[in-house]
Amino acid sequence: MAADPEALNRRGALAAYATETAACTRCRLAEGRTQVVFGVGDPGADLMFVGEAPGFHEDQQGYPFVGQAGKLLDKLLGGIGLTREDVYIANVIKCRPPGNRDPQADEIQACEGHLFRQLELIEPKLVATLGNFATKLLSGKPHGITRVHGRPQETTLGGRPITLYPLYHPAAALYTPAMLRTLEDDFRRIPELIAEGTSPPAQVIQFPTAVPQAPLPSAEQLGLF
Repeated sequence: MAADPEALNRRGALAAYATETAACTRCRLAEGRTQVVFGVGDPGADLMFVGEAPGFHEDQQGYPFVGQAGKLLDKLLGGIGLTREDVYIANVIKCRPPGNRDPQADEIQACEGHLFRQLELIEPKLVATLGNFATKLLSGKPHGITRVHGRPQETTLGGRPITLYPLYHPAAALYTPAMLRTLEDDFRRIPELIAEGTSPPAQVIQFPTAVPQAPLPSAEQLGLF
């Protein structure tokens, strides 16, 4: 069977952009990284996950979600009949913040263009935002993940209608059984949302997007550690 030219072009464009991004020095995080953690998965995926930032293991290996949170993400995907090869996984920030601290507003602003370009190239139907930082950036709204998790939002990113689906970050559910059950329940809706496709957008977000810095006081509110 002949390869799909569009798929080959998409894959090639994403690989070229990954090579370009590997030398990025847009913010201070370039000084302490081992490598840029660009993203991994199917360049033509209907479902894309967006997390916060690489941690220690991700910085060492060059792939997002390879630690304990990544193992949980794999398990959650398996529960709905998917694997990493079926989706695309990336982060808001492509370089590890020192000590795994939260990304700062100017770092997000410097790096967000890379994520927006990934979204334009991959053209997913559904973007699952994991935790506060991805949810606030892509929704353009200040609402925390505790308030909006499991509630699809129709929006336009890069001129295309996309369904955002806010979820707790897997790291937040590692040691909190109640949050894990909620995350599992929210995951079960993903196949249905992909099948539905996208609806007419309720709002339009232009690139680049300003990101307010709004630190939150608790792990539950953060949807992270």
